[in-house]
This record gives sequence, structure tokens and C-alpha cells, in this order.
Amino acid sequence: MDFQLIFLSVPLIFIAYKLFNRLRFKLPPGPRPLPVFGNLYDIKPVLVRCFTEWSQQYGPIFSVYLGSHLNVVVNNAALAKEVLKDNDQQLANRNRTKTIEKFSKNGMDLIWSDYGPHYVKVRKLCTLELFSAKRLDALRPIREDEVTSMVESIFKDCSAPENKGKALMLREYLGMMAFLHITRLTFGKRFMNNEGIIDGQGQELKGILNDAIKLGTKKSLAEYLPWFRFLFKAENEALAEHDSRADHFTKKIMEEHTIARKKTGDTKNHFVDALLTLQKQYDLSQDTIIGLLWDMISAGMDTTTITVEWAMAELVRNPRVQKKIQEELDQVVGTERLMTESDISNLPYLQCVIKECFRMHPPTPLMLPHKANANVKIGGYDIPKGATVSVNVWALARDPAVWKDPLEFRPERFFEMDVDMKGTDYRLLPFGSGRRICPGAQLAINLVTSMVGHMLHNFTWTPPAGVRVEDIDMMEQPGTVTYMKTPLEAVPTPRLAAHLFRRVAVGNV
Repeated sequence: MDFQLIFLSVPLIFIAYKLFNRLRFKLPPGPRPLPVFGNLYDIKPVLVRCFTEWSQQYGPIFSVYLGSHLNVVVNNAALAKEVLKDNDQQLANRNRTKTIEKFSKNGMDLIWSDYGPHYVKVRKLCTLELFSAKRLDALRPIREDEVTSMVESIFKDCSAPENKGKALMLREYLGMMAFLHITRLTFGKRFMNNEGIIDGQGQELKGILNDAIKLGTKKSLAEYLPWFRFLFKAENEALAEHDSRADHFTKKIMEEHTIARKKTGDTKNHFVDALLTLQKQYDLSQDTIIGLLWDMISAGMDTTTITVEWAMAELVRNPRVQKKIQEELDQVVGTERLMTESDISNLPYLQCVIKECFRMHPPTPLMLPHKANANVKIGGYDIPKGATVSVNVWALARDPAVWKDPLEFRPERFFEMDVDMKGTDYRLLPFGSGRRICPGAQLAINLVTSMVGHMLHNFTWTPPAGVRVEDIDMMEQPGTVTYMKTPLEAVPTPRLAAHLFRRVAVGNV
């Protein structure tokens, strides 16, 4: 009987709270929520498309309830500026679900920490130490090693007699490259030998990452209905087990590097050595070091694979653009050597292509959620303390009021208009803006540009036999980060001499 009373009282509490907020605040309009569940049953799987449609119905700012939690979504550049600049400090907190609490060590990392002294400290560490121009340049050999390794792998597979003229699934190559690159930067290990076999530690890491993806993409009702969390015992246990497994793995890696440094006195440029040597200077707890290392993994792996796959899909669909990049590469780099990152500054059209890809396919299209730490006004509406604010970056970059022919993949637009994509221009925000801007933006731009440049310099890419370019599926997969729903398949035809398709291998740096 007591349980029934509690169960019946929950909707009444929700209704009373909602009525109180309506009387007290002028909230943005939006779809009518149900008691307890809010708008969970109205939301379509690909959130960014769903929210863009709702913005056309309810206006550029609207309210949506995830369970009983108020989420405000803004969908144009002017409102994005109000969120990310005018009210930046008041909207710089994070809304952490139970899953994210575990992944982020209760917000002791960077990505999911609330704005305050801890965030300022770790942000300074990332800006001045981990992602400094000096360190990024020192780590460049690893990037070029892994990019050329990927190209070599593609060449071997497409040159095999049984594969002649056959399409390859690009995500497999991009995903492996991203895994090896970010684990070398973060943990200082490649986890794979020269025969392409991943060692035991690498297999353990891949298992942890696969579990994280399953836990992160499986949206449990417990995340939105905290009153009923006790009903989800199995999910809670799986989360605890994953956290323990990731902790054990990371501590073992940290211990190995500590022992190696004591033996040799040599500090490498990768992140685990940097964090351990800077631990006392920045007063970092072990939880913060572990949280930061996993931030790097989560932020640097999927997003790279996603962005390059979308870029290649657009280039397969637009052979005119592909040919124009190749002409620029042949003129600047030639056909007798490999492209390097130092060539990028002399490849303006390639840079425009990358910018156009980030415009049309931002890897985190809704940005990570901002949480109000005070009552603020956005677009003339009240945003109560504790509400979440999401910036629809996907909609901003496809706004016909700002962009001419926004659905057309046309890199030349960036020769015609000066648009920055590192947080100062609210028309294009693939890395966010303000206090929560991604500190690794330049690393991401360098890596994505290098990958696409190498793929186009070394190969010409065409659709599989019998597939028209207009039939390539350009729908997003549901999730915080948006993979292509259907993995891209394309046929690579080598353009350069066979001896150039070799990995430029380096050791740990």
C-alpha cells in the first residue's frame, strides 16, 4: 500500500512542480510533456534531426523534458552567442547522469566537471601542458606514423588480387587508426606489433572501450527517472564492474610508466607521463589523472573516425571536389613523396574541405550539455537554475538565413566568407565555444586534415559497383556522437608509385 501511494504521488509532485515553474518563470515553448516521463515518448532516435524539426515548429528556442528534467535547446547563432558568451559563466556547469558520474569520477575530470576552481585548474593544465603547440609538434611523428600505417593497410588490401575493384569498409581502417593514435598519445603504447596483432593489454583496452560504448549508448530509463533507479539493479552492477575494470587497467599503465621513468630518468611527451610528472605541480588526485586520461580516449577516438568517414562520404558523392583536392595536392606535394602535416598550410582548398565537413557533419552535433548554475535569460525566456541548455550546432551550420544552399557540400564557400571554426564565430561551432571549448581542437583539425589529405593523395575513391552516389545513405546513427547509420563502402584506386605506400614508423616520443 505504501508503495502504491509513493507511485501515485510521483506524477502529482511532477505536475505541481511544473505548474509552479510555469507561474514563476517564462519558459520557452515546446511539446507538451507527460507527467514523470516528460517528452521521452515524443523524441525521435536521431535527436539532432528531431530537435531541428521542433525548432521549425516551436521557434529557435524551445523546452523539452527528459523525464522531469528541463532541457532548453537553442538553434541559431544569435542564441548560441547568448549561451556561450553573454551567459557563459552562468551556464558552464554540466548535467551528469549516473553513468557519466561513474565515467568522470564524479566530475573530477575536465569534460564533465562543473565550472569552478577544479575546472579552472585542469583546464589550465590542458591548455598550457597537454595541448600546447610545443607538445602537439613533438607528437606529430606519431600522427604521421599512424596515418601512413592506415594508408599502407588500405593499399595492401585493395591491391590483393582477390580484392581488385572491390569496395572496402572505411570505418574499419579509420577506427583502427584512431585507436592506435589516441592510445599512443594517451597511454604511450601502440598495443599492436608489426604483424598487425593486438597484444593482451590492447585486447583488454578494446574490451573496456566496447563495454563503455554499450553502457553509454544504452539509454536507460533510470537516467531520466531517478526515482525508479532501484529497479535497474543489473545495469548499476554492470556500471560498477566497468568502472573497476577501467581503473585497474589505468593504474597498471601508470605504474609501468612510473617504474620506467625511475629507471631511465626519461619523460616522454605522451599524456600519462606528462600528467604523472605534473601531478604535484597541479595538485592532481589519482582520480583526476584517471579521469583526464579517459577524457582523452573518449574525446579523441570516435570523433576522429566519425569526421573522416563523413568527409570521405562527401568526397565519394562529389567527384568534382575530390579531383580539385588531388590537383592541389599534386601541385603542392607532387607525386614523388608523401604529404606531411607541414604541407597543410600550403593546401588552402583542402582546409576548406575539412571546414565544410565540420560544418555539415559536426561529430557532437548537440554539443555537450551546459547546466545553469543560476537563473538566466536567453532569447527573452527564463532558464531556471539546474536546467540544461543544449546548443544545436547541426542546425546552426545548416541555417538558410546564414548559409547559402546549406545542404550543398561546397567547400568554396569558405573562400567567399571568412568563418572561424574554433569558437569565435557562432555560425560554426564543431568544437564549442567559451569556457567549455574543446582544448584539443587544433589536434583534431591537424589529424583530420592529414588523414583526408593522405587518403586523397594516395587514392581515388569511387562508389561500389552498381551504387549511384545519390544512393549513399547519409543518415546519422542515434547517439551523442553521430556515426553514419550505414558504414561507408568505397573502392580505392592507387594514384602513386607502390614504394610510397609504406608506413613511416617511429618509436615512442
